[in-house]
Amino acid sequence: MSKVSPKKHLGQHFLVDQNIAQKIVEQLTMPDGVQDVLEIGPGMGVLTQYLLQHKEYRTTVIDIDRESIAYLKEHFPQLEDRIISADFLKTDLSKLFPGKFAIIGNFPYNISSQIFFAVLKHRDVIPEVVCMIQKEVAERIAAPPGSKTYGILSVLLQAFYKIEYNFTVHEHVFHPPPKVKSGVISLIRNEVEKLACDEKLFFEVVKQSFGTRRKTLRNCLKSYNLPPEIQAQPVFDKRAEQLSVQDFIALTQLVEQNK
Repeated sequence: MSKVSPKKHLGQHFLVDQNIAQKIVEQLTMPDGVQDVLEIGPGMGVLTQYLLQHKEYRTTVIDIDRESIAYLKEHFPQLEDRIISADFLKTDLSKLFPGKFAIIGNFPYNISSQIFFAVLKHRDVIPEVVCMIQKEVAERIAAPPGSKTYGILSVLLQAFYKIEYNFTVHEHVFHPPPKVKSGVISLIRNEVEKLACDEKLFFEVVKQSFGTRRKTLRNCLKSYNLPPEIQAQPVFDKRAEQLSVQDFIALTQLVEQNK
């Protein structure tokens, strides 16, 4: 098999620039002595080849595209049984890795948010993520409070990870070229083991707060029926984008105490 055809329904845009591929792999730091790394959507292995140069890594790849799987088996026999033909979003990661593992990949634009929610769910065993995603999404995740792009994923990921925007990748280095630029970001697990509030409620409050961006929190959180004296607090005059992670934790505590 010479090449894999990019499939529109899978959101495939294959990176063809070797220097950028190498640079993406170089962003991995593998903290806490982690050896396992899972590549999501390897395609024709442009990142895989550089991962395999690191003999200290135990590289596993996962792809939903059977054509890619056949190509990888033919061109990367050294991966042996670490080529997984499956949908990452439906995979039981605890069966793949008994301990901690890092994630790397050129994520399909159409499922990148779902991948991040899966990362959050398994945050205790995923100390690092290095990925290339749509530039706009990458900037949103790395955005600080007060920024117009700061949103749900910014808050939820920044609660548990230190985010770094590494570099921008232009459209012409892909086949086929996407219509937008890409951004490479790193997520490194922070020191927070558990939030100082009900975590399920925290996720809920964050999502609801950003439900209508232009409205104040007083309007966004109406469904909680908080007492008037609580709603009179200055924080409820603010909009969601003005709150830091710590502010959202404090807000969740208020909701929790008055449920």
